[in-house]
Amino acid sequence: MYLLGYDIGSSSIKAAIINAASKEPVMVIRYPEKEMEIKAVQVGWAEQSPDLWWQYVCEATKKLLVDTGISAKDIKAIGIAYQMHGLVMVDKNLTPIRDAIIWCDSRAVDIGNSAFNTIGHTSCLTHLLNSPGNFTASKLKWVKDHEPQLFKKIYKVMLPGDFIAMKMTDEITTTISGLSEGVFWDFQNNEISKSILDYYGFSPDIFPTIKNTSDLQGTLTNTASDELGLVSGIPVTYRAGDQPNNALSLNVLQPGEIAATGGTSGVVYGVVDKPVFDLKSRVNGFAHVNYTSDNQRIGVLLCINGAGILNSWIKQLAGSQMTYAEMAKMAEKIPVGSQGLMILPFGNGAERVLENKNIHAHIANLNFNIHHKAHLFRATLEGIAFSFIYGIHILKEMGLTIGVMRVGNDNLFQSTIFSETIATLADCKIEVIETTGAVGAAKASGVAVGIYKTIREAVDQVKIVRTYDPIPNATAYKKAYEKWEKQLSLLADN
Repeated sequence: MYLLGYDIGSSSIKAAIINAASKEPVMVIRYPEKEMEIKAVQVGWAEQSPDLWWQYVCEATKKLLVDTGISAKDIKAIGIAYQMHGLVMVDKNLTPIRDAIIWCDSRAVDIGNSAFNTIGHTSCLTHLLNSPGNFTASKLKWVKDHEPQLFKKIYKVMLPGDFIAMKMTDEITTTISGLSEGVFWDFQNNEISKSILDYYGFSPDIFPTIKNTSDLQGTLTNTASDELGLVSGIPVTYRAGDQPNNALSLNVLQPGEIAATGGTSGVVYGVVDKPVFDLKSRVNGFAHVNYTSDNQRIGVLLCINGAGILNSWIKQLAGSQMTYAEMAKMAEKIPVGSQGLMILPFGNGAERVLENKNIHAHIANLNFNIHHKAHLFRATLEGIAFSFIYGIHILKEMGLTIGVMRVGNDNLFQSTIFSETIATLADCKIEVIETTGAVGAAKASGVAVGIYKTIREAVDQVKIVRTYDPIPNATAYKKAYEKWEKQLSLLADN
């Protein structure tokens, strides 16, 4: 008995099969091998074909079955994770009327800012937990304003994962979690936001039927099963955006639990038991995968654009012939604080955590007589870690507590310097876990079909590959961070 999960990214499709009894992955694949194209017709635009996602889902599924030798009839449920904040629109024939406007498209920024000011900051934050910003609702308004003939053809609007589920089942559904990530959900009134509908001029009829995240979403049709290489009737039972799903994959479901990733950008995702927001709108709040109106679980998401991209830039600049592991080993020979050398990693565009300021990246206190490559490598890891701590302080101001931070085993957290710096300054244990989003989606799919009683049971068995504990004597770390934060304040205030 097996479970099948997908993670629909903007660069590739990940697909995973797990053994339902042992909860162990049988195989995880990424498809296609070459990254998917992102169309940028104009600067700041980013679009992809939803039909191409579906094509790759089908091809990935067939490859997974061939490579594992597992019979399609032994797949008992399907779960879907997907890139957040995208916009897919279909007509009455369930055909996309244009390419999807995806998460990294910035064309609707001004539309969202105007909505925030007109509807009112207090109203948006207390009801939506966010500014309308550049989220799905604002992207839909852009289509209404700039492509009115296409807007008139809309039968339903949906998120990327909703589209894939529709292709599988012919049913058009969404979730509260999904609606909240599009900034359509009113947490105070427990409904699609009337203020957003009224201000943007949307009819409620264009929204799909709402399901719980881990409910039965539909069953595989004959047509879809033929295209996927599966059998008809398999339940499609779970759907969530990539960051909430990543948290689920790491068994982060309750207050006090934090998920983090350190890829090109950095994300810290904490769970609270009531709607919260930041008055400066430096973080975002969404309904978590286990949210219900009676048992509210809100995921608070902090994003740092300049994270791993700095590490890769430094590698190309100063260590292109070295591996990241070799760079980290050199860095370990340098004392905490990099002998005064500081790097601020904010060179990947405007940072929401800095109130949407773009202060760029900076190297400070460089001394040609003291500092060399190893200092640069350590200051890079410390600078990224310090930016995480800066964001974690914001989360703590909002009332989040950190009992444990769980992270994946495929990013910056493989670095001892990076991880111990965060563990020490955040005063928490970090658990590095071997999992992926597709594996988490596969596990969660087993809840609605009764294989597991709860989402917690589905994901409670995780493989911890290492842990990092706070360093007992944190004085050097605290002094280094204080100097870094002072430098940041000087730059951010200018």
